[in-house]
This record gives sequence, C-alpha cells and structure tokens, in this order.
Amino acid sequence: MRFTSLADMHCSIARTLDVVGEWWTLLILRDAFKGIRRFDDFQSSLGLARSVLTARLRRLTEHGVLERRAYQERPARYEYHLTDKGRALFPIIVAMLKWGDDWAPGEYGPPVILVHDTCGEAMHPVLTCPHCRGDVTTANTHGEAGPGRLAREKATTVPAAD
Repeated sequence: MRFTSLADMHCSIARTLDVVGEWWTLLILRDAFKGIRRFDDFQSSLGLARSVLTARLRRLTEHGVLERRAYQERPARYEYHLTDKGRALFPIIVAMLKWGDDWAPGEYGPPVILVHDTCGEAMHPVLTCPHCRGDVTTANTHGEAGPGRLAREKATTVPAAD
C-alpha cells in the first residue's frame, strides 16, 4: 500500500519521510548499517514478505540511498550497499535507537549498546553545535526562514499593480 506522496510539500521533514517513512524502510536501513547486503539476509532478519522487501529496496535504490551491485551472474543476484546519501541517515537511525531505549524500552533493557570505536566506551548520541560544541536541545534552538522559504515566498508574491 502506497501512502500519499509528501515529496511536493515545502518541508524537509516531509520530503525525508517520502523517501524513508514507509513501514520497514528504517529497519532495512538499520540492517544495512549492521552490514546486511543481500536480499535473503534482509528477509531472514526482518521476516517480511518478499514483495514488500522488493518494493522498499527498489524505492531506496531509486532515491540513491542504496546502490544495487551484482555479485553473481547466473542466476543474477545483487547486494545492496549504502551510498553516501544512505550513510547520511545514520544520525536518524541512532537517534531513533536512543529514543526507543529511553521511551519504549524492552523488558530487559536496550538490545544494543553503541560503542565508540575510537575510545572503546559505550555512548549515547548527543546533538552538538558545530560552532560552539554546545548541546543542541529544544530549549536552546529555534527555526528561522531559510533560503528555500525566502525564494518560494519571492516567487509566489504577486507584484502590485501600478
């Protein structure tokens, strides 16, 4: 079942959801970040119908989030690799993991703990400002009109009649 497209909405969140917002899509990406590449491995991990997995992989490939690479010719078989665009979704996956740990915990606690390879310590993701390195929260952040909004407003403004 295909939901109404959000691609034409003037909202970055809506356009992102248009690509990755269908059921199973973020779990496919989670598995791709864990190193799963092959169709049968995705299906085994997720237990979803082949038709649903096929549709989700096709959409992620069409949008350049995954790249399909042949690894066998007869019969033709493919692996799915994260592109730079796909790897850029890592903060979203990690933020969802943290939210789930904090607000929808399992009976026995988090099923996965992230470990920072550089220092070997367990860690939780934190949003930081790239300029001052301070934490970014709803209490110290606000939105302002960006170039897309300003350009759109300018393009849709009707000139006054003389």
